[in-house]
Amino acid sequence: MQTVLITGGTGMVGQALTNHLIDKGYDVIVLTRAEKRSSRLHLSYAKWDIEKQYLDPIALKKADVIVHLAGESVATKKWTKKRKEEIVQSRVQSGALLVKALNENEHHVKTVITASAIGWYGPDTELSLQNGFSETDPVDASYLGTTCKLWEESIQSIATMGIRLVTFRIGIVLNKRGGALPEFIKPANFGLATILGPGTQIVSWIHQQDLCKMIHFAMDNDKINGVYNAVAPNPIDNLNLATSVAGQLHKHYLTVKVPVFALKMLLGEMSIEVLKSANVSSKKIQNTGYEFSFPTISSALQDLLK
Repeated sequence: MQTVLITGGTGMVGQALTNHLIDKGYDVIVLTRAEKRSSRLHLSYAKWDIEKQYLDPIALKKADVIVHLAGESVATKKWTKKRKEEIVQSRVQSGALLVKALNENEHHVKTVITASAIGWYGPDTELSLQNGFSETDPVDASYLGTTCKLWEESIQSIATMGIRLVTFRIGIVLNKRGGALPEFIKPANFGLATILGPGTQIVSWIHQQDLCKMIHFAMDNDKINGVYNAVAPNPIDNLNLATSVAGQLHKHYLTVKVPVFALKMLLGEMSIEVLKSANVSSKKIQNTGYEFSFPTISSALQDLLK
């Protein structure tokens, strides 16, 4: 039985991944800043401190695989100068800590799987609207593009240690208990489909179950190496996402447009990402043999909102 060490294991995706892996027979160790005990079989907790650059060496010694999901949420607070620095440093410093721990301690880790985001890519071009952004496309010069670049670079040297490194650039994760989907569900509960800005911007999404399954698939497949987009094969525009959610909950609904100026006032600089269109390709991960459980928004919402 393999042991998986997870950073960011108390977050939305981390909790889902922990449950998925335990169900599949893995032992899971979740790294936390505070002392924590588990009464659950196959789940334990270990200490790490990013600021002090400390990671429990006993936990590291037990690990066969590391899944690195840690990082401050991009969407929960306005992007003040301080908040933007917190978002970057939470990713860069945690990556540096993993590199340091693997360099300085005895371990038998064979695979590290790390999160990044499709914020790497800029707004759509004529070419990306046709073919989707691929993993070889250059990084965007925006704040999120720069953040993703620093995020990926912080852990890149692991690939030189004889450890297989897989990076997933994750799209909008759909989960009804967190992330973007509840923001569409709230107005939909009142029979409203809320369109953000023009509504034509492409949203590259992934069902949380597919993301967990994809990470597990990469853990078990030694041929998977390097960067992959973790997005479903059928992106959807904002208008159709909002109306699909509303239509799943109500037979009849009204569409309401939130104008661009209102989004800018409400969200500040973060509104750039809400209004950005990014058609991201899933072809590379599909070419490895990965099969999506929820390839379309209708199948995803039927599962999440049933």
